[in-house]
Amino acid sequence: MTAMSHEHAAGATWAGTVVLELGGDVGVLILTTPASLLGHEIEISPADGSGNSAASTSHRTHSMVRERITGSGSYAAVYPGIPAGQYIVWREADTPAGVVTIEGGEVARFTLAGG
Repeated sequence: MTAMSHEHAAGATWAGTVVLELGGDVGVLILTTPASLLGHEIEISPADGSGNSAASTSHRTHSMVRERITGSGSYAAVYPGIPAGQYIVWREADTPAGVVTIEGGEVARFTLAGG
């Protein structure tokens, strides 16, 4: 898998290094990935509700997978300040990995399996 593949070098981050904007109609997505996706940018886009992934190819946003130093350690991309709604997580440019629902004022989690 080459997951939206703009690969970059990035150092690990520690707790408190990401500002999470949420509240009202705005939430946050934390996308956990295998270590093999370190440095890759993973895209998400609003789902149109019809299951037509081609309709959701515009208005994408991306975040880089970084090592997040926590008690358990993880590799994750963080998407702060996301308007509430359903979003497609893209495995490849034209291959969705799944859909996640973002609720205002909450942190949603999605695990991108494989690598």
